Amino acid sequence: MTSAPSLTLCQVDYANPQHMQALLDLLDAYARDPMGGAEPLSDFARANLPQALAARPNLFSVLAFDGASDGLPVGLINCVEGFSTFACQPLVNVHDVVVAASHRGQGVAEQMLGLVEQLARARGACKLTLEVLEGNVPAQKLYRRLGFDNYQLDPAMGQAQFMQKWL
Repeated sequence: MTSAPSLTLCQVDYANPQHMQALLDLLDAYARDPMGGAEPLSDFARANLPQALAARPNLFSVLAFDGASDGLPVGLINCVEGFSTFACQPLVNVHDVVVAASHRGQGVAEQMLGLVEQLARARGACKLTLEVLEGNVPAQKLYRRLGFDNYQLDPAMGQAQFMQKWL
């Protein structure tokens, strides 16, 4: 890992046009990446995401701007608050982690995840959760270094699998 750039981190203000433009641009770059499905964001998502995010108090996002590059947006994390019935406390799912290709391997995601953890603790969350593709080895190494591990209750029952069903 090279040294981290001088970053400015913030929680996204969904009513701020500059924040939303940065969020949409970074999310679109992630969507176009093989790790994000290799397809651009739809016109529908680009047009409606700002209002949809602002309407849901259980969502929050974090942006990273490179201070050495005139505030260039270089990182984004979108989070969804859920609820752990076993702990009877909120949890925060780290839904999207995006780092601009020019800034990967420089500690951007680690710094953003630090802010996410602070915000999750302020919400009273008992844990952070996330999904990561098997082929995204660099991300897996980072997450493990930061204390994430595969989810399991009883080792004899194995690890949980992330599944989906499109509606």
